[in-house]
This record gives sequence, structure tokens and C-alpha cells, in this order.
Amino acid sequence: MLSGLLIVLLPLVVGYLVRIRSSYLQSLINRAVSGSVYLILLLMGVSLAGLENLASQLSRLGGNAFVLFGITAVFNLAALWWLSRRVALKAGTSPVVKNAPTSKLAAMQGSLLLLVVVVVGVVAGLLLGPRLGETLFAAADLLAEGVLYALLALIGCQLRNSGMPLRQILLNRLGLAIALTLAASSLLAGLLAAPLLSLTWNEGLAMASGFGWYSLSAILVGDQLGPLLGGVAFFNDLARELLAFVLIPLVIHRHTALAIGYGGATSMDFTLPVIQQHGGVACVPIAVVSGFILSLLSPPLILFFLSLSA
Repeated sequence: MLSGLLIVLLPLVVGYLVRIRSSYLQSLINRAVSGSVYLILLLMGVSLAGLENLASQLSRLGGNAFVLFGITAVFNLAALWWLSRRVALKAGTSPVVKNAPTSKLAAMQGSLLLLVVVVVGVVAGLLLGPRLGETLFAAADLLAEGVLYALLALIGCQLRNSGMPLRQILLNRLGLAIALTLAASSLLAGLLAAPLLSLTWNEGLAMASGFGWYSLSAILVGDQLGPLLGGVAFFNDLARELLAFVLIPLVIHRHTALAIGYGGATSMDFTLPVIQQHGGVACVPIAVVSGFILSLLSPPLILFFLSLSA
């Protein structure tokens, strides 16, 4: 039952064992991760195009993603609001951050680009499918699986060389509390949403374990449960990030823990500039620790819950 989990986790662990000191090599790894994500999401779009009754399937995808996102958002916001009422953390003021996005649209460009890549994949599959038939979709699935293993190894290497020692993570109790609150409330939402989405309990937990890391959750879920549910995971976590960009400026001064935590795993990268811009430099280490812990938890949790279906 756990053999599939071990096979997929192995590259992640191997990558984590590799220490990179060269900033040039670290830059290459970051670019390779970005390129791999784009390629796999493109291939996921191609696979979506191969589904029978595509229009109805996409309608189902959108409906399921909306249900999962709605339930998860309610649980996350309620839990983080409760936490923010019980911790002494107030956002301050900060000078303008260099290269920080100047508008919500600019901040969302990266996530919206990934959405465009999926759409391009669907269009390519629709155009090439009649000519190449099932060969195209089988090749897309096989290539996506190979790139997935390489991506997991690169992500493991990224996490090891992120400059976040374990001691620093464990000593930041607020970042740890925010991460655990977000994770626990997400898993509860996944359990509740599972029967509504006609999923088993462990599949619901897996779908809720992306914690905002939409590119990875889509890839891992799609590899095990098919492109339709991979698309649900993608849009669920993508919607979290888009809502986080809107929420952070509005609530960070009154409910700082909520603003930092709702972005999930993205609080250490994509939403971090917005957190720093509106919350001040004091929020940065808390956001980085919270996002880092959720990034560590997400892949093994998704793979573990999915392995229980085997």
C-alpha cells in the first residue's frame, strides 16, 4: 500500500540530502523548478482535453473546486481568526520593499500565468487530439510522471538550501502555531468536503493538503486520481492565493496572524512581498517559518493520504 508513497517520496528525500553552496547552482535549480511546474501543468491541460464529455467534466471540475474552496476558506478563516485573537502580534509599518508588486494585479501575475498555461494545454490537446489520438494523452501522462520525479528532487534540494535551519523554525512559536492551525483546519475541511464531492475520506484529506501550493498539489493529485481531480486541487489552492492577495492589506493590522496564515505555503514566497509591504518587517520571519513548515508538510501528507487508496 505504501510502496507508491515511498517511490514518489524518494526523490524528495534524495534532493533534501543534497547541499548546494553555489548561488549560481541554486539559481539554476530555482529556474528548473519553475520550468518543470510550467511543463507539468501544460501536460495536465493536455490530459484534461482527453476526457470524454469535456464540457460537462469541466463544469464538474469548477463546481467541485468551488465547494472545496468554500468549505476550506470558512474553516481556515475561522481558525486563524481565533488564533489572531489569542496572540500578541501587531503589524507595523515598513518602507517600500524593493521590487515588491505595486498592485494586486501585479502580485497575481505569477499565479494567473500558471492558469494560462493549463488553458493552453487544454487547447493544444483539443487541436492535436483528433490527429494523434490516445497516443498523445498516453505520452503526456508518461512525460508528466517523469518530470514529476525530477521536480520532487529539485524541491527537496530547494527546501534543504533555503537557509532555514531547524532550530530557527522550532524557536519561532508563532510561525509554528499559524502553520499548524492552517493545516489542522484545512484537513477538517477536507474531511467534511469529501462526501459532498463523492470522494473517500483519505482523498478528501489529500485534496485539502495542498495548503495553497497549487502547482504541486495539482501535480501529485492528478498523478494519482486523474487530471479532473488534479484540476480541482489546482483551482482550490490557486483561489486561496488570489483571495490572500485581497485579504492581506485589509486585515493584517487587525488580525495579523490571519493575514499571514491564510496564504498557506505561499507566505514564504509569492505572498511574502505583500505581507512585508503592508505588515512591516516584523511579520517576515513569522511568514517565512509558517510557509516553510506548510511546504514541508504538504508533499508527504498528500502522498500518504493518496497511498491509502491503494
